[in-house]
Amino acid sequence: MPGDAEFHPTSYPEVNAVLALLLSEVRALIGEQLLGMYLNGSLSLGAFEPGSSDIDFLVITVEALTNEQVRALSDMHARLLTSGLGYATRLEGFYLPQAVLRHPTPANTSYPCSAQTKGLLLVELGSDWVIQRHLVRESAIVLWGPSPQMLLDVVLPGELRAAVIEQVTGFWKQQLEHPEWLRPREEQAFAILTMCRALYTLAWGEVVSKQRAAAWAREALEAPWAQLIDRALLWRHDSRADDMTDMLNFVRYTIARCQEQAPA
Repeated sequence: MPGDAEFHPTSYPEVNAVLALLLSEVRALIGEQLLGMYLNGSLSLGAFEPGSSDIDFLVITVEALTNEQVRALSDMHARLLTSGLGYATRLEGFYLPQAVLRHPTPANTSYPCSAQTKGLLLVELGSDWVIQRHLVRESAIVLWGPSPQMLLDVVLPGELRAAVIEQVTGFWKQQLEHPEWLRPREEQAFAILTMCRALYTLAWGEVVSKQRAAAWAREALEAPWAQLIDRALLWRHDSRADDMTDMLNFVRYTIARCQEQAPA
């Protein structure tokens, strides 16, 4: 187990404490199957917000884990949820075999995923996995194992754009049919900033934090959207319900931009 004096992957002591325990437990439970463990998401992008951000991680294993190992990991995550450790309820990450990082994932294949307060679930990899794989390779913090660039292939700009187009024209277009879950201001902020991030990737073939994408979008997009983006930045921790018209129009705008760039 990493000692407190030597294990400080982030500048947040409470985050480091839960990560040290997680790494210690994973090493004990899967042993030589552990190939690498990495911290990604807002912490690796310098955009972490202590009041709301998730603790995103990826565990890479030599082979697919056995049912017994998955059950042991599930019990471990359940214990973490009741440990009282700060941020233990915000752990979100996959346990994936190395082969999945280099080859297309078979349809209907699920993998263990820590889902914050829900504990460990079996979840299929979505279209956003291409984006997450890119972020891990290019910006992840190593908690255990070799550099992620030794394990993951380069994700090309065209692949990132294609993943964003699929996500926006698939998932987000469907949300227009039943958007009520987006009525709280914090959910509207999530949608707006996600659209900024998607538009940035379309323009530059790169993935950046939502905050950086929002700053770019304020300057790059048509004038009417700047005020909406400012509102989103203020609404990230506001659970009050509000009118959704402007937010939904921005989602429609982003969908249209994605459809323009989608392959014929």
